[in-house]
Amino acid sequence: MASLKALKLRIGSVKSTQKITKAMKMVAAAKLRRAQEAAEAGRPYAERLEAVVSSLAAKVGGADNAPLLLKGTGKSDVHLFVVATSDKGLAGAFNTNIARLARRRADELIKQGKTVHFYTIGKKGRGVLARLYRDRIVHSVEPGDLGKLKFDDARGYAEDLVARFEAGEFDVAHLFYATFKTVLTQEPTEVQLLPVPVPPAAAADAGGAVVEYEPDEESILADLLPRAIAIQLYRAMRENAASEQGSKMTAMDNATRNAGDLIKRLSIEYNRARQAAITTELVEIISGAEAL
Repeated sequence: MASLKALKLRIGSVKSTQKITKAMKMVAAAKLRRAQEAAEAGRPYAERLEAVVSSLAAKVGGADNAPLLLKGTGKSDVHLFVVATSDKGLAGAFNTNIARLARRRADELIKQGKTVHFYTIGKKGRGVLARLYRDRIVHSVEPGDLGKLKFDDARGYAEDLVARFEAGEFDVAHLFYATFKTVLTQEPTEVQLLPVPVPPAAAADAGGAVVEYEPDEESILADLLPRAIAIQLYRAMRENAASEQGSKMTAMDNATRNAGDLIKRLSIEYNRARQAAITTELVEIISGAEAL
């Protein structure tokens, strides 16, 4: 059994930890509100832009003059996984779940004989993936505080990815991030980033639609496609920002509760040890008095 002094010190240490986790929960709750509002505000624009691009892309189809970002290289041998996580931990399974989904999809493609490389945005994602795929990580970015990222940051990542795609470094790019559902639920998500996919529904709708574009569809797509990729990345950053704070808030709440339970158990152990020490002292005094 630990000494009374050791138990008292441990109780004090756990109480200090509990104060920290409680404060971190409150900070995460404040940041979550702003991050959630930003994520929800950005969804309509991203979805509308995706619909416009899909409509234009369905008209162009696989034409020879279609932009490279749309028609692709014609192959699917080399895949680039853009794994977006955060730079900070203490957020429960937020980062691990995204990396786990990427690892599972990478293993599936590798078994099919495909080549898979990783482009990580976030220190924590790189840390998890480097354990198994260190030689496959071609580039890594540390974005810092996800809540403070601007569209220019996402556009910089998009320009780098487009340049790599046009240089022939890969055939297909996949984006991995977490979609914010609720404080308790953040869903790991995978979307194809490059070449820009055309949903079958958009192609079907375009077949019967009579819409004329000025200038031509190819010119509009040449301008919209890079922006659409940047918007996809920016949306992923915003979803990650909300998901990170939601997961962190839940993790810190659980840590605070666990600290409280531990304090109760240690307090009981301390009281029992103290009672045993007092009883031993009384026995010794009574035994000494009887000896006299």
